[in-house]
Amino acid sequence: MAFWDQLKAKAQEMNGQLKTKTSQFQNKEFKNASMAMCALIAAADGSIDPSERQKTSALITSNESLAVFPPDELRQQFDWYCSKLTSDFEFGKLEATAAIAKLKSKQDQARAVIQIGIIIGGADGNFDQHERAVVRDMCFAVGIAPAEFEL
Repeated sequence: MAFWDQLKAKAQEMNGQLKTKTSQFQNKEFKNASMAMCALIAAADGSIDPSERQKTSALITSNESLAVFPPDELRQQFDWYCSKLTSDFEFGKLEATAAIAKLKSKQDQARAVIQIGIIIGGADGNFDQHERAVVRDMCFAVGIAPAEFEL
């Protein structure tokens, strides 16, 4: 099976698991960490172009696993992190990483955020090296071995 087919199958499996889990994680820290992860994925190559931002925003609001949150709240939080990354990439990355790292003591939620990063990163059919690096870095931020997600 080709790598992309494996990734697609894994993403579908993760989506199913996430849908169940996120209904339990209906809290501000999880929402913020999820949107921070999505913004980091959108900015993985060092910048966020408007079409990429719009596409990621659409993926967020249509993702079943995030349906427990109002779409406007998700979009607003995603845009906030994107703005931080656009105005000062390094500082924005620190803020986004800090939001994700808050879940270090909540490993189930941390894993779900990592899975969201993988799903969003691979949604366009290309989970590229920059997106993989972001997800790998966030694994370290929450104390999860990247190998758990084959990164």
